[in-house]
Amino acid sequence: MREVDYNTIVDAVARLCMEANYFLGDDVVKVLKQALEKEESETGKDVLGQLLENAEIARTEKIPICQDCGFAVVFLEMGEDTHVKGNIISAINDGVKKGYTEGYLRKSIVSDPVKGKNTGDNTPAIVHTTIVPGDKIKITVAPKGGGSENMSEVKMMKPADGIEGVKNFVIDRVTRSSSNPCPPTVIGVGIGGTFEYVAFLAKKALLRDIGQRNPDPFYADVERELLEKINNLGIGPMGLGGRTTALDVFIEVHPRHIASFPVAVNTNCHAARHKTIVI
Repeated sequence: MREVDYNTIVDAVARLCMEANYFLGDDVVKVLKQALEKEESETGKDVLGQLLENAEIARTEKIPICQDCGFAVVFLEMGEDTHVKGNIISAINDGVKKGYTEGYLRKSIVSDPVKGKNTGDNTPAIVHTTIVPGDKIKITVAPKGGGSENMSEVKMMKPADGIEGVKNFVIDRVTRSSSNPCPPTVIGVGIGGTFEYVAFLAKKALLRDIGQRNPDPFYADVERELLEKINNLGIGPMGLGGRTTALDVFIEVHPRHIASFPVAVNTNCHAARHKTIVI
């Protein structure tokens, strides 16, 4: 059994919180540059240029890409042959507290969903835990802003709706979202499982690198088709018109009950933030 010190987790999570908010992924920057070259709208080009400039300022000055530094969503893969000296969820929350305080990141979490009151340190985090073989710990921090999260949705469809129903739902959700999630967006789609699990699938889908297709050719084709249709909507960068409404679409699937057909859309803004470490 491999032992991992509590503070190793704390320090790693703190660093991930800061880096995810400061440094836009190379894959996102690359596709934004490609979009700038292809965009037909002059306003769209101007907006994309500003997004790239903003990302560069954030990177060089180590300041947040966006003023909304997000809910700290953590994907934890825990090796079954690993033991943390202390409670790992507590360590993750202490890491979030440290990262958001020392990194001067905006604290956006309220302790009670109805009564409010800011916790003051952006805790608690949302932690999705998976037990995996081996003696490593993989931690991904994906800060999730409220504007894009609010444009997400779960729909319990009929099995007879099939893949065409899924496509129609995704397109409708993006259309209704319009400029609200700060496009160009990244769209995560979950299909199958149960009511609560399909939302997890849609969020997990957002962790992929831009351009990384579903390994199943059927769903890979659906991803490409949806991306094309979304970019033909004319919403454009920041909703000001153009051909760049989404940077990519990712689909994750899971077996379902014969009577159920859950589908979820989780929307990410252009600042598709996530950083990973393996300990």
